[in-house]
Amino acid sequence: MAKFINTKKAVSELEDLIRNAGERLILVSPYLKLSKDFKELLTYRNSKDKITTIIFGKQELNPDEMNFLLGLRFVNLKYNESLHAKCYLSDDKMIITSLNLYEFSMVNNKEMGVLIDKNDDADKQLFEDALKEVDYIKETSQKFELIVTKPFVPKQNEQKLGKEKSTQSGFGKKKGFCIRTGIEIPFNIERPLSYEAYKKWNEYADADYPEKFCHFTGETSKGETSVNRPVLKKNWKKAQEVFDL
Repeated sequence: MAKFINTKKAVSELEDLIRNAGERLILVSPYLKLSKDFKELLTYRNSKDKITTIIFGKQELNPDEMNFLLGLRFVNLKYNESLHAKCYLSDDKMIITSLNLYEFSMVNNKEMGVLIDKNDDADKQLFEDALKEVDYIKETSQKFELIVTKPFVPKQNEQKLGKEKSTQSGFGKKKGFCIRTGIEIPFNIERPLSYEAYKKWNEYADADYPEKFCHFTGETSKGETSVNRPVLKKNWKKAQEVFDL
């Protein structure tokens, strides 16, 4: 029958599920920020020409995440803005849990869930019922296309390089501020650095490195902003209203 799993066990079982998955692997998680270990597992699976479907609900892909996913030929990304469920399944195993596919959650949060084994007679019906709902979520989610563009092009370079196309997040044309230098740039939570600042940041590519300014207001952040969190917490609600985040 279904087994209870805590945070540590959920992470371990999820790693095994991805590593041992056959033809089917579906990962359902609102938040998508992968740890090094999970990137390695998906890269390994991709090298075997096995398709992975990832359904997510928060468009907060940072440049590193985007470049990684662009490099995986056999990963299908689907977006569902109302997604709140977290479920991970292969051909014969399924994990339903509070755990997001998000490194912070795996390290810092207290999570729980259940592990369902289709090969256990007591779990077969439960597995099939949950699979139907996952299929429904998958079919009603939209395909998410990642667009390759020149990163973090500031206003002064637009005429020379041409106006870059924004990603599906729909930002990029409204005023924001570089979180490292404070200069005015297009507002885009996925691209909160000017082009020059990005080149410097990319030497180490630490998405949690403390920066100096709030991307939304331009005010001093005293190290409370980063590429992962470009907007000060006190300004986040207002930024959501203004930019429809």
